[in-house]
Amino acid sequence: ADTTDRRKLITVALAAQAAIIFVLSGLALAGLAGPATLLVFTFCAGCCTAVLSPAWNTAVADAVPREDMPQAITAMSIAWNSARAIGPSIAGFVFALLGAGWVFAITVASALLMLQAVRLWPPAPHPASRLPPERLWGGTLSGLRYARHSRIILAQLLRTVAYSGAGSALWALLPAIAAQQLQLGATGFGLLMGCLGTGAVAAGLVLGKVRARMGLEPLVATGCMVFALVMLVAAFVRIPAVVCVALALGGAAWMAVMATFNTATQSSAPPWVRSRAVALHTVSALGSFAIGSALWGAVSGVAGLPVTLAVAAAAMAGGVFLARGFPLRMGDAHEVTPGTLGVELFIKDEPHPDDGPVSVEMGYRIRDGEAQEFLHAVTQLRASRRRDGATLWRIYRDLGDPSRYVERFIVTSWADYLHQRARTTLADQQLEAQVHG
Repeated sequence: ADTTDRRKLITVALAAQAAIIFVLSGLALAGLAGPATLLVFTFCAGCCTAVLSPAWNTAVADAVPREDMPQAITAMSIAWNSARAIGPSIAGFVFALLGAGWVFAITVASALLMLQAVRLWPPAPHPASRLPPERLWGGTLSGLRYARHSRIILAQLLRTVAYSGAGSALWALLPAIAAQQLQLGATGFGLLMGCLGTGAVAAGLVLGKVRARMGLEPLVATGCMVFALVMLVAAFVRIPAVVCVALALGGAAWMAVMATFNTATQSSAPPWVRSRAVALHTVSALGSFAIGSALWGAVSGVAGLPVTLAVAAAAMAGGVFLARGFPLRMGDAHEVTPGTLGVELFIKDEPHPDDGPVSVEMGYRIRDGEAQEFLHAVTQLRASRRRDGATLWRIYRDLGDPSRYVERFIVTSWADYLHQRARTTLADQQLEAQVHG
């Protein structure tokens, strides 16, 4: 999504998803869709969603000025949660009246509607570049390397894993809550999902003002505690009306926290890696959600529903303490704005893009008494060099000349080195200027 035609990527993924669900609908109407068939087709449809999601999300963020990005991402979350509120409710009624086949038929129609929307409002193309194109595997490694060496992105991903993994207990066990705790059927399950989604939509309408007033950490901490209390209500209360109200509050808390994580991730990633950052956020959220769902389901089978939800609530509340080691913040504009290229490379015979590895060395001559200050400043370059493509970074002192230091880093190939130069941000250039000073 960072390097290819996003319109084509989204269109192909949606078309494949529509075809997969169309076949599943036919099998269900013919009475041939057993549990294994349903799981396989759902997995394939989910893969299509995973392919199109980063391109879809970043296309919306790129369409608005940076200062409006949080509101745009929140609007996307409102739309998504509105669909999640309405969809299961409609599916529950259709399933009760007509059966599963027609539920999938409606899903096919929604995929075709999304295809038409992409045709009418295509995402903006990527800016033209003279750099060698990134390969799939190399680009994947670049995204992982950036997340590993960006403290902002890494903190957001770890916090997302913790929150989604603990909160997945309520979502995964909601059918059991409807059936065992509240004695409700498929329609009742759709109602409970609708309560979660309605709360999420309501929170999205005021999230921007609340986040500006409270700040990131207080908002996330409040969301964690509210969602933990909602899980306790779902575990021990048998009155449907009370549970529905609690679920609406839980949906609001879920929306507030997850939208904040998503906004922080996208605002902290420069354009060249933004889709990969969104993909990693999706993997962190849905991966921990899937693993957590399986785990909490297994625990529920052994310990029972109330105990499982109580343990999940404790885990959710404990996630608040992650703020000490992994604080959240939005990336500043100068941290994601590309800088201007420095000195032009004058090379008689330029290497082939795949040639490498490439060793880059820069020498510094330090005045007497400034060595410690220099080392403190130059060490901060390590994160940006590694983030943008270096696989190894070191600083050396010349034993023959104590006033001379050499910074050295390794890049996998000549193409990766050219990309690394182009990825320098204004913040990186300010740091380099401080080192040179």
